[in-house]
Amino acid sequence: MNGIRLIASDMDGTLLDSRGELNPAFFPLFEEMDRRGITFVAASGRQYYNLLKLFDKVRDRIVFIAENGTFVNYRSEELLVVDVPPAEVHQVIAEVRRIDGAYPVLCGKDRAYIEDDIPEFVKQARTYYERCVRVPDLTEVTEDRFLKIAIYDFNGSAVNSYPRLQHFEPTLKVVVSGRNWMDVSHPEANKGNALKLVMDKLSISPEECVAFGDQMNDAEMLQAVRHSYAMANAVEALKAQARNLAPSHDENGVLSVIQSLLAE
Repeated sequence: MNGIRLIASDMDGTLLDSRGELNPAFFPLFEEMDRRGITFVAASGRQYYNLLKLFDKVRDRIVFIAENGTFVNYRSEELLVVDVPPAEVHQVIAEVRRIDGAYPVLCGKDRAYIEDDIPEFVKQARTYYERCVRVPDLTEVTEDRFLKIAIYDFNGSAVNSYPRLQHFEPTLKVVVSGRNWMDVSHPEANKGNALKLVMDKLSISPEECVAFGDQMNDAEMLQAVRHSYAMANAVEALKAQARNLAPSHDENGVLSVIQSLLAE
């Protein structure tokens, strides 16, 4: 397989289909990767505990890059935690509250917190955050480390929330992570830096790595490896940066590329 030792994939819009489901065919393919000594990295904006549920059957053999690179866990060992100071968290929350159609999720290391009870928003938050509790006021949460502020925007994250939050850069990292989602985190937190940490720990070079993504929050991860793939359904800006194009997530693009690589 041309010396590949690590394969990293984003989840939503990439490995998962448009219903947010993982094809069961992943697991026999994972066993073949594992047999060949290839490390699989699940890299997502999702919460760590949500990823554990998705990959429960193989959770002890996968590297998890969660919350867009702010948290890394491998074999129950925390390799990285990058948090945002509470004062900056509160500034972002105050701004999000002023954006029509946008609702914040405060993503802590232990759990996620929401303060709004709009049913569709609550449904979306609980889809991506397995441990999620509602509190009266996000700014009163103190007993946790804050990895990021995720924003669900009914009016579209790129056109509605991003212009209103962009001014927090470069003090914070502000990135669109989906059609309705965006994240605000520590300026040095991204999937690329997290993946480089994993590569260093496992003594794996960029030439030995493959990565898949669909949104601009995957850009640094694709830049960190030699074999980068943007999905057919990816945003055009990411396609322009990737060296290769994979079939769409609804065509099991990640699995088909991995199968082809394993067959080489």
